[in-house]
Amino acid sequence: MTASEDIVRFCKEGTAHEWNCLLDLYDKVLELKAGKITRPRGKEELIELDKWYQEELPIMINSRDDKHITLPEITKLMKWKLNRGKFRPRLAEMIQTNSEEAVVKASKKAFQCLPDITSAIQALTVLKAVGPATASAVLAAGAPNHAAFMADESMQAFPDLLPLDYTLKQYNRYTEFINKLVHRLHKADPESRWTPHKVELGLWTHVVATNLDGTMLEEIRKKRKKQDDNNKPNKRKKQRK
Repeated sequence: MTASEDIVRFCKEGTAHEWNCLLDLYDKVLELKAGKITRPRGKEELIELDKWYQEELPIMINSRDDKHITLPEITKLMKWKLNRGKFRPRLAEMIQTNSEEAVVKASKKAFQCLPDITSAIQALTVLKAVGPATASAVLAAGAPNHAAFMADESMQAFPDLLPLDYTLKQYNRYTEFINKLVHRLHKADPESRWTPHKVELGLWTHVVATNLDGTMLEEIRKKRKKQDDNNKPNKRKKQRK
C-alpha cells in the first residue's frame, strides 16, 4: 500500500481511537520535522512557535470581548507558518507592512462572520501578505470548531485536492472534506470533541510521519490489520465427521 493510499484509507476507516492515538504522536512528529531544519536554532524555534500557536494564541484571541488578532501576533503566526511549512522570508517582511488598526479591524470582522467561513476568509485576505492559508491559520487559532488550517500536508490527504492550489475555492473544498471527517468521528466518539482544527492536526501528523519516519505509525497499522483480520469471515471448511 502506498503512502497516499494509506492516508486515504485511514480517513475512510480509521476509528476514533486510532485518530486519538495519532494525535498523541503530534509532538513527536513535530520534533522530527523540526530536526530537519538546518538554520541555527531552527528546531528550537519551530517547537517554541508551535507551542505558542497551539496553546497560547487561542487563549489570547478568545480572552478579548471582540475576538481579534494583533499585528505582533499575526506577524508571529506568519513566522510559525513559514517555519512549519515552506520558508518564504519575503512574506514575513510583507506581513509587517500592515497597520495595527487594519489587522484588528479585519480580524474582528472575520470572527464576526463565522460560521460563514467564506466571508471570514475574505475579511482577512484584505490584509497584505494574507492569503486563504494564512487567514485559515488565524481562524483555526481563534475558532477551531469552525476552521481548519490550510496546511500543505493536511491537504495532501485528499487526492481530489491535488495539485495543491491556495485559493478560496480550494479552501472551501478542503473544508468540506474536513467537516465530513469531523461528522464521522463525532458520531463514533462525541466525548472527544472533534473539531476541524483537531482533524487537520491528525492529517498533518499522519502525512508528515509517513514522509519522515513511517515506523512511527506502525503500532496504529498493526492494530488496524488485526481488526481487519478479525473481521474477515472464516474460510476454513468444516471437517466432515
